[in-house]
Amino acid sequence: MDLVERKLVRSGEVWLVVLDPTLGSEIKKTRPCVIVSPDEMNDWLSTVIVAPMTTTVKPYPTRVSIRFKGKPGQAALDQIRTVDSVRLAKRLGALTEQERAQIADRLVEMFRLR
Repeated sequence: MDLVERKLVRSGEVWLVVLDPTLGSEIKKTRPCVIVSPDEMNDWLSTVIVAPMTTTVKPYPTRVSIRFKGKPGQAALDQIRTVDSVRLAKRLGALTEQERAQIADRLVEMFRLR
């Protein structure tokens, strides 16, 4: 992908992402995902790290409750994946600062080395 074609993507934004094809228990189909990669990565790479969003609420410690466009749901941090930016179909909006902070805190907690 040329630099000219690269999409401007920011951490905390919600994009409609084409996740198929998938394997096994990976979240499938085209769905909203929150960008969790830092802007420094987003500015230079043609890949982004996303967390799929779901309206199916599970009591998992790897899920963060959010509200997007008036609908309750969760960011599925147990399903984060790196995707090429060509999978980003459409920008849908952005999460609140509070939701972004909750996601960042949970990611730090998940990847803390012990």
